[in-house]
Amino acid sequence: MLEKFVVRVNEKGILMRDGDFRQILGPGRYRFLPFGGKVTVSAHAQDTVMSAEAVVDYLLQNRPAEAEEHFVVMTLKEDEAGLRFENDVLVEVLPPGARRFLWKGLKAHRLERFNLDAGAELPAGMTIRLNAANLKSRAVAGLEGILAAQVPAYHIGVLRIDGQVDRLLEPGLKAFWRFNRDIQLELVDTRLQVMEVSGQEILTKDRVGLRLNLVASWRFTDVARAFAAIGKPVDYLYRELQFGLRAAVGTRSIDAILENKQDIDEMVAAHVQGKLAGFGIEVASLGVRDIVLPGEMKDILARVVEAEKAAEANVIRRREETAATRSLLNTAKVMEDNPVALRLKELETLERVAERIDRISVFGGLDQVLNGLVSLKAG
Repeated sequence: MLEKFVVRVNEKGILMRDGDFRQILGPGRYRFLPFGGKVTVSAHAQDTVMSAEAVVDYLLQNRPAEAEEHFVVMTLKEDEAGLRFENDVLVEVLPPGARRFLWKGLKAHRLERFNLDAGAELPAGMTIRLNAANLKSRAVAGLEGILAAQVPAYHIGVLRIDGQVDRLLEPGLKAFWRFNRDIQLELVDTRLQVMEVSGQEILTKDRVGLRLNLVASWRFTDVARAFAAIGKPVDYLYRELQFGLRAAVGTRSIDAILENKQDIDEMVAAHVQGKLAGFGIEVASLGVRDIVLPGEMKDILARVVEAEKAAEANVIRRREETAATRSLLNTAKVMEDNPVALRLKELETLERVAERIDRISVFGGLDQVLNGLVSLKAG
């Protein structure tokens, strides 16, 4: 009984008999007699990578002309990487040692090789093409083998290769091979930045626990020097701000801290400046933003403030009473020597009394009232 197989127009067939390769079949309908062993035909799409690598290896070794007729062979050495193109469109990034066997006919295949020992950075033109390909809807296979980085404006890129700082990158688009090396890129903002050291629980000299929040404004003055001297400059700055704050608070009493916070700021600034000298980092300003007291200490300080204000009010009241008494004494001395002044004082008192009377009944006329109440004598 004949065995029938169909190879479509966009496919190639691999004819096997009892598991051994016999030949490559083009598109068409095939019939085989079952004599001589079991026959199988596997169809392979011509627009995909040939998956039966053992068949291609057999042809390359034993029938190279047939391999040349049907396949485009791409092989890379261990120190090479490659970019595979189909019809001049990038479709795959190939790692070192990669092998690709592609059917000839439907598409034009091309491979660009790169020597990894020559450097980690890709050429600028290829970087632009990679970025354009990445933005398209069709994904490029193997892009994880390339580190593509966009360094923004006002930033510097710190490139590390195998744990060592290799160089600094200016703003722009860069791409680097990840193969055969550990490569990392850290973006550094060169503008003035703000760092907060929050929630620091510190004991004062007199054993009072405080919670403080510190804010500092800082910038890189020399990125290369900072990363050459310190593994993680930002973490180092944060720790030194912590240490400076703890040293400043721990050597002062609670009263001294609350009386003048400026001393704390100055001590922390002096500590940090000394620790950052020559490291390419500048602290423009810093200050304690908040001082949070424990609950019982708030109650104690509230009572102290209340007592102080009560004492101040008592002093002011006594001072006013003394001034009023002195004024009365001076008035009495004036009226003792001047009867006219005495009578004027009496009239003033009478006026204040009259202000509280709703109605006054006068008998004998207004002249009699005045003459009876006030009598001025010259003397």
